[in-house]
Amino acid sequence: MPEGRWPDEAVVLAAQSGDAASISALVSGSHPHVQRFARSLCATPEDAEDAAQEAVIILYRKIGTLRASRALASWMFRIVRNECIRRSRLMLRRPEVSVDPPAQSAEEDVLHRLEVERVAAAIAALPVDQRRVLVLRDVQGRSGREVADTLGLSTAAMKSRLHRARTAVHAYLEEPHD
Repeated sequence: MPEGRWPDEAVVLAAQSGDAASISALVSGSHPHVQRFARSLCATPEDAEDAAQEAVIILYRKIGTLRASRALASWMFRIVRNECIRRSRLMLRRPEVSVDPPAQSAEEDVLHRLEVERVAAAIAALPVDQRRVLVLRDVQGRSGREVADTLGLSTAAMKSRLHRARTAVHAYLEEPHD
């Protein structure tokens, strides 16, 4: 199989029939494409690697269920996209761990949780490109240069997206939501 290309239809068909060598070729031939796509979607390199691995595992387990052998790439990309979205949602739900939490009343605790949920909803409503910049910079605390490098952007483009994302989150939080 030529480097940089998806496995051809004959390999996919043989893998669907259960041929072990074809399944191995399919998994190894698809992984670089899946990994590259995951890096473009997921917020962190770790999540990208996990999403790519999950997609390859699903490919290995469920290749027999693929209806159209020519649809391999779109099937794999859909799996990766869904996995990256799932991981982003999990990241937004992770509670902050504090070494010495301040004593709060039950009312303050409920109000804090409601505010966290509103911020998470505002971030989730952002377009993907803005959400990734905001999560990397403001949630994970990475430097501007690191965020720009991770996303393959110039510093100016990263700052512009970050500004738009922050403005959109602020506007969302200012709107009354039931």
